[in-house]
This record gives sequence, structure tokens and C-alpha cells, in this order.
Amino acid sequence: MRALYFGLGLIALATSSAAAQASDEQLRADWANLARYRDANAKLPPPRNDENRVVFMGNSITENWQQYFATMFPGKPYINRGISGQTTPQMLVRFRPDVIALEPKVVVILGGTNDIAGNTGPSTLEMTEDNLASMAELASANGIKVVMSSVLPLYDYPWKPGLEPAPKIIALNKWIESYAAQHDAIYVDYHSAMADARGGMRSELSADGVHPNEAGYRIMAPLAERAIEQALHAH
Repeated sequence: MRALYFGLGLIALATSSAAAQASDEQLRADWANLARYRDANAKLPPPRNDENRVVFMGNSITENWQQYFATMFPGKPYINRGISGQTTPQMLVRFRPDVIALEPKVVVILGGTNDIAGNTGPSTLEMTEDNLASMAELASANGIKVVMSSVLPLYDYPWKPGLEPAPKIIALNKWIESYAAQHDAIYVDYHSAMADARGGMRSELSADGVHPNEAGYRIMAPLAERAIEQALHAH
């Protein structure tokens, strides 16, 4: 039995190592993962004149939301361009092909938590703010209305504990709200609706404290919808 457990441990270790190696190779070959949506973007027809196309741009929190789009946004021409693990510099690099080229009326930008986690190296809040501002300015320059999302509440990263992200997220969200107010963007505050007393996500809204479950997305969806409507009717 001990040999069996040892063997299973080696298999798990090898699988984990292979996954890490594949991830490293992907980052070296295509750091921003521009290939991820290339085919889907090429197949997407231009929006109709009466179509209120919206692109959701983000990381795993956006990507995982896709499974609920049909039920939470029924009949809406909403396009998901989230990629798990991404930081704002990666999102900025792919902003033209994955957002601007799709000609949406509105973009919903949600990013920054993986910057704080250091997924692509050390990052200050100012660096994250610069990237978010650049995405918003690119959108505005191309006639796309901007919805800037608060970063979701988070007490600790399971894969990188001890970084104390909760106060950093609150500080980043204050900047996002202020920037949006000063630049004719709409701010959507998920954080206040989902946070517990210590600045983490309420336990019933997430299994790991990072990613929303269906209940979490059910809180986010009407907030996003309201912000999109505001953006569409903003002058």
C-alpha cells in the first residue's frame, strides 16, 4: 500500500511538473497569450448597426464567468475575453486584438488581482494603475465606452500566502473609482457587495476565497448590467 501511495505521489508530481513546464513554454512563446482568442476573433462577424456589443476583458474571474453568460445575460451580445492567471500588462498587450478589433460599444475591464499576487513578477500598485489607465484610454480613443471594475475582495492567495492583499485591493479600488470619475468611465463596485469584515470574499460566494461561485456571479451580473446600461447611455 505504501508503494502505491508513493507511486501515485510520483505521478502527481510528474503531472504538476509537466503542467508547469507547459505554462513556462507558453509564456516564453506567447507571453500575453495572443493566440488564445485569435481564431475566435477572426470568425466573429462585425457587429450589426443595432447591436450593443460588449467585451468583458480580464483574468480567470472573467473567463470562469463565461459558463453563466447564457443564463445571466440571456440574448445579450456579450463577448468574454478573460484568460486565467493574467496580469494587467498581459491584458494591455492583447487589448487591441481582443477588444478594439471586435468593435464593441462597451468594454468591461476587470484586472489587477494577479498583479498583486506577482503572477508575472513584482508589480507596484502604480504599475497596475498605469496599465488599467492605458486600456481605458485605448478604448476611449477608439470610441468604446469604458466600465472599470473593482478588484474582487480577497484575504489571501492560496498559491502565494502571506502577501496581505486585502488592503492593497482596497487601495487599488479607490484609485480605479477616482480614475473612472475623472475620465467619463463607469465604475462598478463588486467589492462592497461581496466582502466580509476582514476584506476577504464572503465564504458563501467562493470555494477558494479568490474565484466566485455561481452565487458570487449572481451578485456581479446585475451590477455589471447596470454599469453597461449607464455606459451605453452616457454622453
